[in-house]
Amino acid sequence: MIDDPDKTQKLIADMEASMPLTARLSPSLKAMMRRQAPGVLPTDQCPVVEVFYMGEEGGISCRLDLDGTDTQDPFIISITHLTFDRRCRLFRQIDGYQKHRVKKLKKKHGRGSY
Repeated sequence: MIDDPDKTQKLIADMEASMPLTARLSPSLKAMMRRQAPGVLPTDQCPVVEVFYMGEEGGISCRLDLDGTDTQDPFIISITHLTFDRRCRLFRQIDGYQKHRVKKLKKKHGRGSY
């Protein structure tokens, strides 16, 4: 089992109660988003407006509001590809989940990097 169901559900509930959260996007993530939707101009930071659990293989994913109006096609990104500010009150929980999940996925898939 990759995710601890109780800890995962608690994190999702805490994130939902704290919406919107602000996530930072890496340059490679922004480039991928521009390739998938050429009209999109993602900024370095954007709000997370919804959280989903995509099952054991998908984990926690976040819907991002890239244009500030929440009207365009949604971008759903795995939480493991986002960075959150260290001052965010949920930072330790999110960071712990990300590290644990990446470690478990590496072990499960036998990869040196994920």
